[in-house]
Amino acid sequence: MLHYIQALLQQMDLSSALDAALRVVSVMLCLTIHETCHGLAALSLGDSTAKSMHRLSLNPLRHIDWLGLLMMFTMGFGWAKPVPVDPRYFKNPKKGMALTALAGPVSNFMLAFSLILLSKGIYLYADYTLVWDVIFNFLLSTAILSIGLGLFNLLPIPPLDGSKVLGALLPDRAYFTLMRYERYGMLLLLLLSFANVGGGLISRAIAAVYTAMINLLY
Repeated sequence: MLHYIQALLQQMDLSSALDAALRVVSVMLCLTIHETCHGLAALSLGDSTAKSMHRLSLNPLRHIDWLGLLMMFTMGFGWAKPVPVDPRYFKNPKKGMALTALAGPVSNFMLAFSLILLSKGIYLYADYTLVWDVIFNFLLSTAILSIGLGLFNLLPIPPLDGSKVLGALLPDRAYFTLMRYERYGMLLLLLLSFANVGGGLISRAIAAVYTAMINLLY
């Protein structure tokens, strides 16, 4: 009986460790794709700053902010190292910033779509094994995380990507006022997170987008 209990505890520990490791992989994948696509978008619009600083990389260590990663696990949201962008290289700085910012969330939705498509392939063609079951659930949970990251970044609160998109629609005076208060945006996000303001709305939005993708692909 004692041996059985010890084996069960070891299995639980291994399961918890595996879940934690896969969670880290999911977060790093979503953040790396997000930040790399910011840099690629900027490069396509004429700004090679991210390229010159080696930020067009799928190496997560080039993008991960360790405090932001810790916050994602403890507070439910976090951040990566911002990709450096110099709007002076854009023909239309406001439009260029908006498109560069939008590339991040769009890449997260595309990643989620691709992961769900891969999960369908496993569902249809792979024999059931424990390994395939872990991979299947990893793909779907990462898709949900990626959708959440994309939607969260579309909020029009500086320094999130949505504020850059909103800025392209504002008059110059209002745009520069919005950017002036960018450094206070993270404090606002922390306060909103502590107060759990908007969490339910974002959760419902994630569920709606995820369900729509599942219905489309399955």
